[in-house]
Amino acid sequence: MNKIELKKILKPLIKECIKEVIFEEGALSTIISEVMKSTSSQQVVSETKTKPKLETNEEASVRRQRKQNQLHEQKRKMLDAIGKDAYNGVDLFEGTTPMAPQRSQTSPAGSQALDGVSPRDPGVDLSSFASSGVWKKLAGN
Repeated sequence: MNKIELKKILKPLIKECIKEVIFEEGALSTIISEVMKSTSSQQVVSETKTKPKLETNEEASVRRQRKQNQLHEQKRKMLDAIGKDAYNGVDLFEGTTPMAPQRSQTSPAGSQALDGVSPRDPGVDLSSFASSGVWKKLAGN
């Protein structure tokens, strides 16, 4: 008896045995209940998400100060790496500020509001509109 003939004989017998075990001996209900238990416990876990913690003004100022200190330390390290005497003791980075982040080559233009505008840009002063009554004229009053 070769492999193909054996497979033709055994396959129907194995199928019949599996069906008998699953349906007649109650294994199917056990499988379903186990699956339901595992999925219901996963849903409970996913529903108990914690809210993100908002930082207070003090924490924000501490974070900004830490960032500023890191920037000064990085500038100092760069000067040390160059060598203080390399440029006659002149601080090449004095009064400089970090560049605004560049737009990614893969992201389309205008993908974010104010994309390409420096965070230090003061924007447009609208105080003259408020005092001149232009807003009332625009609103139609």
